[in-house]
Amino acid sequence: MSLAARVFIALVLGLLAGMLVAAFPVPALTRTVAVLDPVGTLWVNAIRMTVVPLVVSLLITGVASSADARVVRDVGIRAFAAFVGLLLLAAVVGLTLVPLLFKWLHVDPATAAALRSGTVSAADAAARVQGFREWLVGIVPANPVRAAADGAMLPLVVFALAFGLALIRIANDRREVVLSFFAGVASAMLVIVRAIIALAPVGVFALMLPVASRTGTAAASALGYYLAAMVTACLSLIAILYVMARAIARVPVARFARGVFPAQAVAVSTRSSLASLPALIEGADQRLGLPVATTSVVLPLAVSTFKIGSPVVWMVAVVFLARFYGVTLAPIDYLMVSATALLTSFSVPGVPHGWLLVISPLLVTMNIPAEGIGLLIAVDAIPDIVATTLNVTADMVAVAIVARTTTPVASSRTTGRPAALPTP
Repeated sequence: MSLAARVFIALVLGLLAGMLVAAFPVPALTRTVAVLDPVGTLWVNAIRMTVVPLVVSLLITGVASSADARVVRDVGIRAFAAFVGLLLLAAVVGLTLVPLLFKWLHVDPATAAALRSGTVSAADAAARVQGFREWLVGIVPANPVRAAADGAMLPLVVFALAFGLALIRIANDRREVVLSFFAGVASAMLVIVRAIIALAPVGVFALMLPVASRTGTAAASALGYYLAAMVTACLSLIAILYVMARAIARVPVARFARGVFPAQAVAVSTRSSLASLPALIEGADQRLGLPVATTSVVLPLAVSTFKIGSPVVWMVAVVFLARFYGVTLAPIDYLMVSATALLTSFSVPGVPHGWLLVISPLLVTMNIPAEGIGLLIAVDAIPDIVATTLNVTADMVAVAIVARTTTPVASSRTTGRPAALPTP
């Protein structure tokens, strides 16, 4: 049985057991819930302990190694510009559309207070509120170690990016020593993360049981709303990408749809952008008629580093958990989510539910209980499918835009298909 299936079964069992406790709150059952409650918290804490060293090491090695491999030249520079432009588009969609999607999600205040279980006090919430000036000044950490200890991801990301860029300017022998160290840290953290994820069924059951015992069926309906909002947000951005392909890359919508559909089908079935690479190359070369010299550079770079879905899926997750736990988000919080998602979208760890691992420190800074991550991991199969499909679609849009800025795409009037190109 796959891990996803086991996690889903654990979610259902935890939900049913919690509803049973809510319906029949006898002392023996409530004591069982109290005993299992710390198990879920321990599992979430185990996830959180790996996030800071993992993200920092991946960012540093990614930035410094990319520059050393000279991937940011010529076509690479145009590809990077296309990636950033599309990420900014996704951030705008996340900031404008996602809050609207959750206007109809209502969680009873008493239920939300019971879920928080005292983790967020009024004093904590008041201390967290900050203005734009304070947020802007705090982006550059005065003390990176303190930022890591506090789980302040955005300042920490800025430091890691600056450190990685600085490595480019030092001698190769010294840079390789530093990169070897951080690569070892990343590899070790990935081993720990995979072991923690293997325990996901236990952690999810231990998290879902107390939640369902306090809320009854409200938790199940709220998670269903979350899934519907995630699918709607991702499909909306996919539709916008089709328009972008027509408006900027000048590829007709019908032709673009035919070119990207095989890769989308692979993405849905495998939930892997890397697995979609052969279908992307075939669609770009044979169906869209894009230059081989462009597709051979841009597409491998895109599937391995470019995750356009990050600003949208992060926003959906944060807004949902804030509503679920009754936490009010300030306008600056939305901006923080978008900025952090954009900056870390190139370094999400390549493990199951990697984006949810990275987002956990951000939740804590907003006084949203980190235990909510376990609930989202339990239902992450559907978001993973739509997010991977979104990422693959954006990969094709990006390569079409880069091709448009380098070599015009010729087309055949007689067949309506792209003119013949040299086959790889």
